This record gives sequence, structure tokens and C-alpha cells, in this order.
Amino acid sequence: MTIHPAPAGSGIRFRRTDLSGDKAIIAADWRQVCDLPLCTALSNEAGTRVATVEHVLAALSACGVDNAEIAVDAPELPIMDGSAAPFLFLIECAGTVPQPSPRRAIAVRKTVMIEDAERRVALHPADAFTVAIEVDYGPGNLSPQSYCGRVTADGFRAEIARARTYGFLADAEALRAAGLARGASLDNAVVVSDGKVLNEGGLRYANELARHKALDVIGDMALAGAPLKARFEGRRSGHRLHHRLLAALFADSEAWDWAPILEEQPSRATAAE
Repeated sequence: MTIHPAPAGSGIRFRRTDLSGDKAIIAADWRQVCDLPLCTALSNEAGTRVATVEHVLAALSACGVDNAEIAVDAPELPIMDGSAAPFLFLIECAGTVPQPSPRRAIAVRKTVMIEDAERRVALHPADAFTVAIEVDYGPGNLSPQSYCGRVTADGFRAEIARARTYGFLADAEALRAAGLARGASLDNAVVVSDGKVLNEGGLRYANELARHKALDVIGDMALAGAPLKARFEGRRSGHRLHHRLLAALFADSEAWDWAPILEEQPSRATAAE
């Protein structure tokens, strides 16, 4: 995978280098989401797919990058260590540059909520993007965890980026049957079985699962196409609920509108590959 600079106004897009022409291009847009288990995947009209995009999108979003082209030679992005830290490190090493285009945000004007059994996600009006998450997998599993914080570049780097993806040993077969996570191991994911963490050394944070869920939220909400002025609240949330929440937001013209961002914050692109 390589992240390339992109012109102002082009947004974030993926390019499959193992394909050619328009069928190789997939926009990072909530309308391009396709249904795959346990990750966020995008596809275009030609059926070209790219999966597990949420971690790199979270890193780009946290860095304030509005325009970039992500080239990848396979239908799934590298998992790295299961977190966004490797992507964040490389983006910060390359640097970002301001572009001659003003930024604008999507301001949530009224609460939008999706509920599914015991799960719930919502976007509330707010002056800045904040994520509040509760993770609870029920009796016999890890204790409930939570995380709440405003999404900033410094906060993302210090509190969220290193939190690894996680899963349950019983889900591994479903992922591999879908052609995903073929390289999954204890080196790139927190694995839980019978309420215990199987990784040597345990968790990086006491609430690492909740922090990673916040990471996933940031990556999924980046598919809105612009920074959010909203407070995200989630309980037992997941990628499908995140995507349904964005669809519900944009389905209601009274629930959102465009809002300017400070003039000293122009759009940005990655400075180098």
C-alpha cells in the first residue's frame, strides 16, 4: 500500500494497482460501503472491492488530511499490527501540506439515532467531533469498557492510534471463509477466548477494546466526506451500525448542513508518498 498526494477537492480515494481504468478507483464514501463481516469494505459500480479501510482512514482523518490517493495491490489493506499507529507514523513522517481550498465541516443539527436490540449509536449536535463508546460483550467475557474523548491529532496519537483490532477466537473461521484476515495472528490482533486475552503481555491499555472501537468510529465517520461537528455515542456499536447511522444522517436534510472551518485551516494533502 502506498499513500499518494492528491489535488485539492479530490477527497480520499483508493486505487487498485492490480486493475486498470475506472474500475480500479473506489471513493472513500459512505455510499460505497459493501457488506462484509467485522470490517469496513468499499466497492464501486464495477464491483471492485477494497476491505479493512477504517484504520488508515482514521489516521488520515486525525491528521486533517482531506485529499489523498491510497494505492493497494490487493482487495484488502495491510493489517500492520492491528492498529492505526503504523499509518499515523508514516503520514507524519511524510508530512502534510495546505492546499488552496477552504475546509468545511458537516454540522449535525439534530440527533440521529439507530438502535438494534441492545446496541445503539447516535450523532448529537456539538461544536467539535467527540466520541463516547461503551463496549460490553456480556457475562463470561471481558469486563465492560468505555472511552470518551474529543478527536484531535494529539489526542488520537496519544490515546487511540495504538489500540489494536480485536476479535474472538470463534469468529476467526468466519473471517477466513470471507477471504479476509488470512494473516491474522496474535501479532496483529487482540484475541479473546472464554473471557481471557490470549496475547502475551495482555492489553496495551486497560480499555484497549473501547479505544479501538473509537478508532473504528473515526475511520467509519470519515466516510462522511468531511470533518464532523458532532458527538458520537455508541453502545455495543459496530461497522454496520456506523454505516447505517451515516445513511440516516444524510437521508434527513434537516439533520445536517455545511459549516465553515476556521480560515487558518485550509484543506490538506499528504506531502510525499
